[in-house]
Amino acid sequence: MSLKTVIGLEIHVELQTATKMFCSCKNEYGCPPNTNVCPVCLGHPGTLPRINKKAIEYAIMAGMAFGCEISTDMKMDRKKYFYPDLVKGYQITQERTPICKNGFIEIETEQGIKKLRIQRIHIEEDTGKSIHNESGHTLMDYNRAGVPLIEIVSEPDMNSPKEAISFLNNLKETIKYLGISDVKMEEGSLRCDVNLNVVDEQTGFKTKITEIKNLNSFKSASRAMEYEQNRHFENIKNKIEGEKETRRWDEEKSQTIIMRHKEEGNDYRFSVEADIPYIKLQETFIENVKSRMPELPHEKKKRFLEEYKLSEYDANVLTQNKFLSEYFEKVVLEVDDASLVSSWLLSDVLRRIKDLEIEIEQIPLNVNSFASLLKLVKDKKINANVGKKLLRELFEEGDFDPIKVVEERGLVQISDDSALIEIVEEILKNNPQSIEDYKNGKDRALGFLMGQCMKASKGKGNPQKFNELILERLV
Repeated sequence: MSLKTVIGLEIHVELQTATKMFCSCKNEYGCPPNTNVCPVCLGHPGTLPRINKKAIEYAIMAGMAFGCEISTDMKMDRKKYFYPDLVKGYQITQERTPICKNGFIEIETEQGIKKLRIQRIHIEEDTGKSIHNESGHTLMDYNRAGVPLIEIVSEPDMNSPKEAISFLNNLKETIKYLGISDVKMEEGSLRCDVNLNVVDEQTGFKTKITEIKNLNSFKSASRAMEYEQNRHFENIKNKIEGEKETRRWDEEKSQTIIMRHKEEGNDYRFSVEADIPYIKLQETFIENVKSRMPELPHEKKKRFLEEYKLSEYDANVLTQNKFLSEYFEKVVLEVDDASLVSSWLLSDVLRRIKDLEIEIEQIPLNVNSFASLLKLVKDKKINANVGKKLLRELFEEGDFDPIKVVEERGLVQISDDSALIEIVEEILKNNPQSIEDYKNGKDRALGFLMGQCMKASKGKGNPQKFNELILERLV
């Protein structure tokens, strides 16, 4: 039995425009309920929508970033369904003519680079938000109604939850680079639906597609896909086709829960949005958007390799996150040593971020303080061990001036040969057995002697010079 998982994604991204898609209401998260509303976004009879030019530009930028074909024909459609969060009884969207199509995202797999296709990117408006209170009532907040969205629909090219999460991470960071959305899943500005089923490639038997909704983090998305994949594996083994259904992820139960069956497709009765005229996008308009495209991750990686002479690995990791890449360049500007900055960022700093279980953007490390610390290491005023202890303090205690602390605590590295020789000779005099062990091929003895020297110097001795002086005397 050869089982193949098939995953496709539908991602909604709220665009960070100043106003909503079809009216002049503020597009702002966190305002008191129903304060950013007007007759247009509340769907009052007789109102007319006016299209947001900036949202069109942002959608084109997304399409260009993902290698899509950009359509010059702008048409909008009505997607009709009745639900409390949709005040008009229909959603303005693009069914027939998506503004972008036939794009791709490349991810790294164990087998190499894999190209995952994007079927389409289309523009639409967001719906309101249902708020379920403790008394059992459902209240509606329409501040979100009419907020501009792009929906990015992938082809079913992903064959594991890991590939799907790589796709999402790549997409999220690219959108961040573009600056068209803050892509905060916790605030709903990035939302993802998953379509998944499993095929037995030997027999052709396959399960029916499950749609997983209400995924509010990449962690939840990954766990939901893992669970659903295993459930489909069991169905395949037991020759159960299953039902086409929509499920949600229950974080407490760590399982997907059925919401509804989907034996028949939804009849949205699409029709042309007659209140918005057909728009022909001029090539000059599209070229103008292209000319304002920011540096994208793959472009930045190439520049980092050429300008900073970084390794392929370092350049790749640094440019996968927009905040990290910008932070790196700010520190390099102060320290003037890209290799040193990269080394500390990708080892000690990222390790501390992982230990604290925070996002890179939440790093409690001021650029100036970190740069001052690295300059002390670079100029050999402190050794790496002292630097790492100070770095830990910067994370735990907040911002301070490393230069001032080093002076106050007397942490300046001892590099004077006469002072170091005195320490080395005293340690060798007191440890004759370690000398004998080293001469008998026990390399660990050297490490022990080094440790004793560092201890005697209270961590302030220059490790490289200690090593040289010890070896000179062990020959």
